[in-house]
Amino acid sequence: MNFETILIDKNDGIATITINRPQKLNALNKITISELGEAFELLENDRKIRVIVLTGSGEKSFVAGADISEIANFSADEGEKLARKGQEILFNFIENLSTPVIAAINGFALGGGLELAMSCHFRIASDNAKMGLPEVSLGIIPGYGGTQRLPQLVGKGKAMEMIMTAGMISADEAKEVGLVNHVTSQDQLLDLATKIAQKIIKNSPVAIAASIKAVNANFDVQKNGFEVEIEAFGDCFGTNDYKEGTTAFLEKRKPNFPGF
Repeated sequence: MNFETILIDKNDGIATITINRPQKLNALNKITISELGEAFELLENDRKIRVIVLTGSGEKSFVAGADISEIANFSADEGEKLARKGQEILFNFIENLSTPVIAAINGFALGGGLELAMSCHFRIASDNAKMGLPEVSLGIIPGYGGTQRLPQLVGKGKAMEMIMTAGMISADEAKEVGLVNHVTSQDQLLDLATKIAQKIIKNSPVAIAASIKAVNANFDVQKNGFEVEIEAFGDCFGTNDYKEGTTAFLEKRKPNFPGF
């Protein structure tokens, strides 16, 4: 399928989605959000894809925020609808995918761009990356989950500081506070993402999906994370992946997980 603002590459079980609006520093607009939502849904349903990597085109920007020209004249009602729809079709959707998603932050990740990266299951960054939530400098607040996910990742105090000052932090500081897992050079970023993805692919996709569900439950006030974990743990015993994993272990060979 052809998209207007994104590119998709598939290779050995890894799909790479590239946001491709370099003239706008890959800023998010309605079309991009819609196309990303559609792309993630397609890849989630493609059982040949075991890991998804999300990045931006060029060397300057992952996503430099929302396209302000598109929302400058929105009313309060339009703003609420924008945030609600965006979270539903993309940000929350990514967070709850059963397919692992790695954000490869290759430059600026600001506003909606950082919120997009935070919706992924974890993040790696190039050493030139800069991250922040500058919304209060425009008279608004983060609307795509930033006020919720940033404290989960870096703690309440640091999140408050970042949001209130509207400032940016470096890739190294982002690693120090737990916002990103790894920092590497720009030219090695996708190679590192691939290496991590290849490690993930060796493991059971069924168990990984269950792990994502259980971890996410810990941050959902309507769920008991321990109960979700217990139930998911039990469910794993009834899967073909568990049978293959234990058989391979006893036979002292590498497993070949059948997956879903």
